[in-house]
Amino acid sequence: MSDIRKSKKIWSIAIIAIIVIVGLTAYRWSNSSGQKQTLKIGISPPYAELLQSVANDVKAQGIDVELIEFSDWQAPNVAVQNGDIDANFFQQRVFLNNAIKQTNYDLQSFAIGSGSHVGLYSKKYKTLADLPEKARVVIPSDPVNSARALILLHRAGLIQLKDINNELSTLQDIRSNPKQLTFIEVEGPQTALAYDDADLIFGFPHYINMAKKADPHSALFLDPIDKKYAILFVTRKDYSDPDKKLETFVKTFQNSEKVKQILDRDFGQNMWFEGWK
Repeated sequence: MSDIRKSKKIWSIAIIAIIVIVGLTAYRWSNSSGQKQTLKIGISPPYAELLQSVANDVKAQGIDVELIEFSDWQAPNVAVQNGDIDANFFQQRVFLNNAIKQTNYDLQSFAIGSGSHVGLYSKKYKTLADLPEKARVVIPSDPVNSARALILLHRAGLIQLKDINNELSTLQDIRSNPKQLTFIEVEGPQTALAYDDADLIFGFPHYINMAKKADPHSALFLDPIDKKYAILFVTRKDYSDPDKKLETFVKTFQNSEKVKQILDRDFGQNMWFEGWK
């Protein structure tokens, strides 16, 4: 009987050990699985409420989304490249291509979101013809949006560029500047804050709206719709999209009436467009 009792005791201990190991393994798997099910998307502040509305919608489908705000236009790509987040939503195609060229990051466009017009705005003058000589013009400092501003100024007839199709035109590519405009370069989001002081600014409707400086519709000159400037959902090239979480998020974004309402409010009606169509 003694040997039988010892044998039963050993088996009991073994069974308990197995149960503990299985339990710990299941716990770790559960935690790991739970972490993986959170879709992490990096954004710039103007898109916070917009994408949060989508996050609220997909939550009902069992998809948890964490939105991480970045205040600059470099960190979101670094975070995707490093695998800290799944995707970002803040840049258009020209910006992405230039970023990849500069960094050799393994990034790609996963899907296309909305885009917006950009315009030339002035608090002091009612028409472009009223601009005086040597007027101070504020444009973004990053290469892509600086070029976009110069192209818009070319289209408005204020300057002439060597090649309007050059997506990375610089101040050195200005061939003619009849009014001898003076250019002041600031970070893209800050152009709206110069509205009160500058003679003319290159403005993004949503930043102008956020700064409460002017009606986005009050531009003296607007660019035409160009879908290469639609904002992209960007991931690493090797992103696998487990359980199609990001795909579901994108489709919800593209079909949401709430998204359209927020875009109308934040950018202005007819100031944004559907880049995926």
